[in-house]
Amino acid sequence: MLERVVIATSPWAAAGLMVAAVAAVAFGAHWMVDSASRLAKRVGVSELIVGLTIVAMGTSSPELAVSLIAAFGGKSDVSVGNIIGSNIFNLGFILGGCALFGAIPTPMGMLRRDGLVLLLGGFLLLGLVGADLGLGQLDGGVFLGSLACYVALLFWQRRADLTTTSPENDPPEPDTAPLWRHVAWDLGLVLGGLFLILAGSRVMVLTATEVATTLGISEWVIGVTVVAAGTSVPELATSLVAAMKRNYGISAGSLIGSDIFNIFGVLGVAGLVSPMSIDPAARGSLVAMTLMTALVLVFMRTGWRLTRTEGGVLVVCAVARWAYDLSLAP
Repeated sequence: MLERVVIATSPWAAAGLMVAAVAAVAFGAHWMVDSASRLAKRVGVSELIVGLTIVAMGTSSPELAVSLIAAFGGKSDVSVGNIIGSNIFNLGFILGGCALFGAIPTPMGMLRRDGLVLLLGGFLLLGLVGADLGLGQLDGGVFLGSLACYVALLFWQRRADLTTTSPENDPPEPDTAPLWRHVAWDLGLVLGGLFLILAGSRVMVLTATEVATTLGISEWVIGVTVVAAGTSVPELATSLVAAMKRNYGISAGSLIGSDIFNIFGVLGVAGLVSPMSIDPAARGSLVAMTLMTALVLVFMRTGWRLTRTEGGVLVVCAVARWAYDLSLAP
């Protein structure tokens, strides 16, 4: 039903839908970041862990929905290209863009554990998908099994010393209300924010994809650029809001965690339920994504922070990759 509405709209109406979708995602991200941060403090879990799990899975929901719908519809290039493009967008445009607001401290634990897991995911994609240009059920099972091990490791190693909060954050004010009431309220806001993020992202992807299809762009280019950017809007909004509020654990953690869930979770489920073959252009994008991941880890290790200059380099790399992908369009 929503697809018919988007297709039937005029260009001006489509622009209005896009603006409304951006507003919904922005408000949803604001609610989600604030509520997730409060929940972390109330239940004694670090902001980094919240960013790497709850927020990361929530903001990866658009990628999961789009990739599954595309896989079942026989659009393998859109399904896989969406994930590869989203990860490049997240690390280049979003993480690099957040660093332009100010240097982002990177905890040693996040770099050595989560960063290396993300790099491993890139190499697995190169070996399992890039080699034969296919994503099968065995590949999907390997990715999902790896994700299960990673999540188990997260909760086994959860420690307060991984928290990366700003000393400028004000301490919570004393409150005599029952803890369960606060937790229930914050959880409701998280779910409400997630709903706005998903609904807004859905409209954005539909309008952007319809415009790109009208212009005659190939499915792979659509998936790795337009659809990837649309499904990455939740990460963009969530990370920018978190960075401006100096909640660095959620800002950096949600991006790294979202990319991990994209590879191991989204592609794992997609490959398991609908084996796919993809465009040869995927090899170049897979290499670019893995190199981008390695570059991010190197930058994070230098001084244990991502500086403005390093953020600018990541943005330039992402722009260059987008320019190349768009040059493949007829």
